[in-house]
Amino acid sequence: MKVSYHGHSVVKIQTNGKTIIIDPFITGNSLTDLTIDEVKPDVIILTHGHGDHVGDTVELAKRNNALVIANADLCAFLSFQGVKTHAMHIGGAYQFEFGKVKLTQAFHGSGYVIAGSQEIIYCGMPAGILFMNEGKTIYHAGDTGLFSDMKLIGERHPIDLAFLPIGDNFTMGPEDAAYAAKLLAAKTVVPIHYNTFPPIKQDPNTFLEMLDDKNGKILQPGESIEI
Repeated sequence: MKVSYHGHSVVKIQTNGKTIIIDPFITGNSLTDLTIDEVKPDVIILTHGHGDHVGDTVELAKRNNALVIANADLCAFLSFQGVKTHAMHIGGAYQFEFGKVKLTQAFHGSGYVIAGSQEIIYCGMPAGILFMNEGKTIYHAGDTGLFSDMKLIGERHPIDLAFLPIGDNFTMGPEDAAYAAKLLAAKTVVPIHYNTFPPIKQDPNTFLEMLDDKNGKILQPGESIEI
């Protein structure tokens, strides 16, 4: 599998001829190397309903007839906008033809803000994502604080590549993310969700230095890993 990072929490997976994108926040993301015209996903997986994660999901899904996978409440909200969805919930897994997806818990919020009408649409519980295919497992933690069951996630699903938020303020900071990496025991850990906005400005090298196993890798937007 080829796995690439594209700023903020945007991750793209290419496997068996399919393109899967997680949290496609492209428009308004000053750190991404992508444009919505060049992204052609077959599948979109969402961790939660905040705008900087749902991002361009509706337009991308409609343009490319892409399947959107998320928690059931967020899927309902998106389906009202004409998007093809597959609803899941935390702890559940499903074997798709392109790979297996399982949602894990995450500790955060999940409301979609419609500024013009001053509405917040409840979008269900936030989640992390386990993606499994070609004998490999990828973990995208989504937006979350540290929680001890990360150890259980790593034990139940040995992780080849983990994406962990380090931005602090809204999620784990570098110290907690480093402890999360220890609990997960992933072979490789990549920091995400930092430097997009002033409150989450971080030096990712500081995070790497905190890792006991020294198994961290910083990916610049557009860089990829083969696993």
